[in-house]
Amino acid sequence: MKISIRSLQEKDKDAIRAILQEAQMFRDDEIEVAFEVIDEYLENPGESDYWSYVANDEKDRVAGFTIVGPNPMAIGTYDLYWIAVDRAQQRRGVGRELITYAENCVKEHKGRLIIAETSSKPTYLRTRNFYKQQGYSELAHIRDYYDVGDDLIIFGKYLKEV
Repeated sequence: MKISIRSLQEKDKDAIRAILQEAQMFRDDEIEVAFEVIDEYLENPGESDYWSYVANDEKDRVAGFTIVGPNPMAIGTYDLYWIAVDRAQQRRGVGRELITYAENCVKEHKGRLIIAETSSKPTYLRTRNFYKQQGYSELAHIRDYYDVGDDLIIFGKYLKEV
């Protein structure tokens, strides 16, 4: 599948909301947090602490998106805040293209480490496997973090020197 990646625009918000809702993984309050970040980025694209990108398919439809940004408490460490792909577009390389794009942006800014946090819930198994397939390692596991029985799993990837 041929995709293109570009900066997120206002016109992408409805498609992103649909991706997050159709994933059936995120609570409404989690989706609202995603949009707080997206709105901050759109209001201050050159000044935001986040970089937001969308992947468009060959028909120029939003197939996925990612949000990454520097961790304000660390030097050279970046957080992968969101990465999600339209259910109909999954397993077609969209997520891999998005995460590679984000990693390259981090490298361009002399970043050395990307952190991605996720849940231990069974519904996140594909997400955890995705991170492992992209070369991320499990760095920490915090029991009952999100809720009782819902652990926080922190993945990370150290990037090579630019």
